[in-house]
Amino acid sequence: MRFQLASAGACCFCVLGLCPGVKWLKVDKDRSGVISDTELQQALSNGTWTPFNPVTVRSIISMFDRENKGGVNFNEFAGVWKYITDWQNIFRNYDRDNSGFIDKQELKQALTGFGYRLSDQFYGTLIEKFDRQRKGQVAFDDFIQCCIVLQRLTDVFRRYDTDQDGWIQVSYEQYLSMVFNIV
Repeated sequence: MRFQLASAGACCFCVLGLCPGVKWLKVDKDRSGVISDTELQQALSNGTWTPFNPVTVRSIISMFDRENKGGVNFNEFAGVWKYITDWQNIFRNYDRDNSGFIDKQELKQALTGFGYRLSDQFYGTLIEKFDRQRKGQVAFDDFIQCCIVLQRLTDVFRRYDTDQDGWIQVSYEQYLSMVFNIV
């Protein structure tokens, strides 16, 4: 929700230094009017002094790039910025020890909060898959990627789970189609 300040005429996002317009000017380095995945990656911080995961950046761009131009325009960027800010707030909420990482227990709490009911073994699998630094925990950017992939897999599964009992029966070719639609 955006609020206007009556006296100054600036939105609260701008007053707080979160204005998408200000960020846009800093991120669109080549002044092309489209922010590429490279430009967005350079503008993002995952809090670990390492580059933001390029796979995560491409996933986010593809969610907001309505014209399939390989980047986002100003209006799409406002959505991207809000999306990332929302994820940052979620991440901070579940990073209980303020380590800048989500460990297995924190990941379980987060995903349970989102409605997932998974085994401890599977949470371990998620940590192994999305822990690029091999520390038994995931950074902010990898947490986003984990959640994006899990949501995409869930969406595909639900299309086949017509009776909503948590079980599907698919042919090998259907399975491959499901996987390739996600990758």
